[in-house]
Amino acid sequence: MPSSVIACDLGTGGVKSAIYDLQGRCIADCVSDIKTHYPQPSRHEQRPVDWWVAVVDSIRRLLREPGVQAEGVGAIALSGHSLGCIPLSTHGELLQDLVPIWSDGRAEAEAERFFQAYDRRQWYFTTGNGFPAPLYTLFKILWLRNHAPEIFNATTTIIGTKDYINFRLTGRIATDHSYASGSGFYDLTAGRYAPELLAAADLAPSLFPEILPSTAILGTILPDIAGELGLPSDVKIVAGGVDNSCMALGARTFREGDIFSSMGSSSWLTISSAEPLLDDAVMPYVFAHVVPGQFISATSIFSSGTSLAWVRDTLLPDLATSARQAGVDVHEALTALAATAPRGAHGLIFVPTLGGGTSFEGGTAVRGGFVGLDLTHGRADIVRATLEGIALGLRSALDELRRMTKVSGEMIMVGGGARSTLWRQIFADVFECSILKTGIDQQAASLGAAALALVGTGAWDGFAPLDALHETEALTLPREEAAPVYAKALEAYRKAAAQQRDSAPELSALRALSV
Repeated sequence: MPSSVIACDLGTGGVKSAIYDLQGRCIADCVSDIKTHYPQPSRHEQRPVDWWVAVVDSIRRLLREPGVQAEGVGAIALSGHSLGCIPLSTHGELLQDLVPIWSDGRAEAEAERFFQAYDRRQWYFTTGNGFPAPLYTLFKILWLRNHAPEIFNATTTIIGTKDYINFRLTGRIATDHSYASGSGFYDLTAGRYAPELLAAADLAPSLFPEILPSTAILGTILPDIAGELGLPSDVKIVAGGVDNSCMALGARTFREGDIFSSMGSSSWLTISSAEPLLDDAVMPYVFAHVVPGQFISATSIFSSGTSLAWVRDTLLPDLATSARQAGVDVHEALTALAATAPRGAHGLIFVPTLGGGTSFEGGTAVRGGFVGLDLTHGRADIVRATLEGIALGLRSALDELRRMTKVSGEMIMVGGGARSTLWRQIFADVFECSILKTGIDQQAASLGAAALALVGTGAWDGFAPLDALHETEALTLPREEAAPVYAKALEAYRKAAAQQRDSAPELSALRALSV
């Protein structure tokens, strides 16, 4: 009799896998890292084989944990990072060793040519795809056709990240609505691929997998894979969903007006609603929710945790080294250093678009920077400004959501950044709202995937059990004395971010000449 499910969250940095009992409680979890390759500016690639190896490794490790019984596993469900473009041959073989991931922006020329013939605003309001257009699967496919025609011509099917793993597990090629909605050619209102967009791109509908509900059972695990993993032969594989939607579900954001903030490599603010929030100035990105009848609409910054990691590794390598030698978490060491600097970091502002930005931030060509740096600034100011700059970037996005819809005065925060007391306080002060941390932080996406497995297999009859799993660990309130500082910081941030947007074309041209 099944007593548990396995959920795998295939993220940019690795696979976070966990095993949950039928009440949704985590029994064990682990992480297997995945390397990203950056062969050229705007090219971000990973190996699908590495995804599979990481999934296999993490599941095997889970099954070795005390108290875990492999024979009790009834299902597996995946959450996967979005905007994937994995070409497969007729026999389901990989046609590329390295494939572009969600943040890969190489297809700028393809997007521009497409919009010379197709109205950009109409495309956005059909798809809800508010990331910079080159990031979407549609344009990555057009890049493949233009730059690697031999691969494109050999391609029978193009699938996404978690769908590739599901194919390896079951032999079945399919996707779900949440993942399909990030393709660049999915009609949000109709809930299907948009024929007019495929026709405009001259792409055959047969290239793309069938679309199923996120709770659909794809089939049972292949016998040889069950043996390889050490699992029963009757384990069911659930369709799963895109990471944004799975994280929203796991973060208790699946009813009208629910909102959460996620703090990871990238960070975003996400609202669940029965209607997508579409705005052609801010261009929130919208996905079909894994929950039927709902959409998730979000604004974000692409480089939050990655910006902090850059500061850590490039500017403060000795701090990271000494923390590791002392057995101290490096992020705790960073925030402890930041806490020694005052609010406002002595007038230092950080714009966190080191890896490019959203459409609202200026697109893939925009870059970040420290503004106001002078000879009196020290290491603590730099780290504090980095933390505050990420919060200020998200505050700018939050203000746009507040303009479009009613936003709760209390926000759940999940992800690695939610663990920091200092950072939660910075967010509460900058956002001018209460920040709630529950026992669910970095496990939100895997919990969402687990909920899909539990509903898909009939163990749950809906998603309401998720509410009880969010036990409050901390509630951080905004401090009145911080308001004047961050009001001035926000004003300075908006000007600094605008300068980065304005200088993006010249700096992009300079980067091209500097290769």
